[in-house]
Amino acid sequence: MHAKDILIDGYGRIREEVHAAVEGLTADDLNARPGPAANSVAWLVWHLARVQDDHVADAAGLDQVWLTQDWERRFGLGLPRHDTGYGHSPAKVAKVRVDSPDLLTGYYDAVHEQTLGFLRGLAAKDLETIVDDRWDPPVSLGVRLVSVLSDDLQHVGQAAYARGLLRTS
Repeated sequence: MHAKDILIDGYGRIREEVHAAVEGLTADDLNARPGPAANSVAWLVWHLARVQDDHVADAAGLDQVWLTQDWERRFGLGLPRHDTGYGHSPAKVAKVRVDSPDLLTGYYDAVHEQTLGFLRGLAAKDLETIVDDRWDPPVSLGVRLVSVLSDDLQHVGQAAYARGLLRTS
């Protein structure tokens, strides 16, 4: 198995878990926050999709689907165009509200398709390319892709946990 095939499998698992985390939830469920400083299922899934969209598009030299496929307008959050949720205060978390799981899965699926298209075209040597030299050591494409994969899996796990809390309260 090639490294890109492992990445494709890993990103596919994110997609499966995103769908499982939001499927069948109402708008109230999606936007519920377990506490005043906690993140909702909607925020967690939106954020993980935004991070993947932003980071993979940047590393691949592509435009973000958030901007090119009209997702920013469809969500209508009133946040800056390039906002990914990083460092959001509880007040900003509260601004991320959605009416249906389909909006979240639609956006995530569009991001996922762009990610897969990029991953399928990679050669092993591409993973060694430096994509961010602001760090010491500089960040390679392979490290960036694993970092996004790890971050997204953590957030989708948090979304699944928040979903579970809805069922027990």
